[in-house]
Amino acid sequence: MARRILNRKEMRADFEEAERRRTDEEHDEVEDEADEDEDDEEEEGDEEEGEGEEDEEEVVAPKKKPAKPKATKSRTRTAKVVRRRVVWGVFNNSHQQVASYEYKRKEDALAHAAKLTADKKSTHFVQPVKEPIDEKKE
Repeated sequence: MARRILNRKEMRADFEEAERRRTDEEHDEVEDEADEDEDDEEEEGDEEEGEGEEDEEEVVAPKKKPAKPKATKSRTRTAKVVRRRVVWGVFNNSHQQVASYEYKRKEDALAHAAKLTADKKSTHFVQPVKEPIDEKKE
């Protein structure tokens, strides 16, 4: 059973038109009330001049919509960037690091892996590893 595909743009246009009509009607109602109040004040002012000053204080303010609470954005902390350095690690067959060498000493790491492979009769290999740098706090 296929459903009819909804056109979101048309639905949005209909909604906005209804909103415009509603706000126009509310605006017209407020103007009509203000006009009626002015007419009443003029009539009462003609009959009783002493009480005309009190009527001026009774101005009907248009009804305001309650303000919506604004959503507060939570601050996200940026992750602390840890500096790292690359070293050569010598690993055994079960991927356990046996030794590590500075990046400049790759030949020494390869030689160590070859020596362990020959002595222990198991596979050893060299792979780059990133280690965090310990910075001194002053």
